[in-house]
Amino acid sequence: MKTIKMRTRRQIPQVGLGVYKSEPGPTTRNAVLAALEAGYRHIDTAMIYNNEPDVGEAIKASGVDRSEVFVTTKLWNDDHGYDNTLAAFDRSISQLGLDYVDLYLIHWPVPVLRLDTWRALERLTLDGRVRDIGVSNYLATHINEILEYAPVVPAVNQIELSPYLYRTRLDTIELCREIGIVVEAYSPLTKGRKLDDAVLAGIGNAHGKSAAQVLIRWAIQHDFVVLPKSVNPDRIAQNCAVFDFSLTDDEMTRLDSLDEGLVTGWDPADVA
Repeated sequence: MKTIKMRTRRQIPQVGLGVYKSEPGPTTRNAVLAALEAGYRHIDTAMIYNNEPDVGEAIKASGVDRSEVFVTTKLWNDDHGYDNTLAAFDRSISQLGLDYVDLYLIHWPVPVLRLDTWRALERLTLDGRVRDIGVSNYLATHINEILEYAPVVPAVNQIELSPYLYRTRLDTIELCREIGIVVEAYSPLTKGRKLDDAVLAGIGNAHGKSAAQVLIRWAIQHDFVVLPKSVNPDRIAQNCAVFDFSLTDDEMTRLDSLDEGLVTGWDPADVA
């Protein structure tokens, strides 16, 4: 699995399994097991997903050494504030059943409290139970706020990205690249809304690939970390079989031009 170097010099696998809305219990456990068997070494969960225990159990059951699996979880909105954040992390790491997480993210830029929350994340790195810290759903204005006061710059910013939501996020992408923040793309498959797009079908047919693989490959060629979600073992395997072809410059330009501001989940543009 190809990796990307973070500003801390640690490597993050470029394709990870997202488990947002993966049903807790056997569904999530089996999805994570299928992903690890298919070669994934990056699993992305969150407290609000209610499946942290299943992620941890699957990693242990997989037989893959813990040191080889990059695990991300996230702080939910209700737990912002310095002390609340530390307590929430304790709950997450206990639920996961792990000694540490590779990446801990602020899930959402909650107004007012997010500054104290970031200080707590910095503290967690000093304690050694978190290898790297970052943010999610932060746009350029939120990133600039951190840069004004924080001694530690986020290693990662996880935002919704696809060809249908790209140009309208360029200011955030460019700022992250300028200061060395890795950009992660969640919901890269548009939650299925655009998988029947004729442009994707045409490009996919030219390479013998699915529309989902085209979307994932687009993200890879933009040097994003990409987090496709599935609980179907065949699709999980297919979603990481994206390193044996490349999109042409013309195909990338066509995909980039599809932007229509499609936000399939939360819109951080609404948060001051």
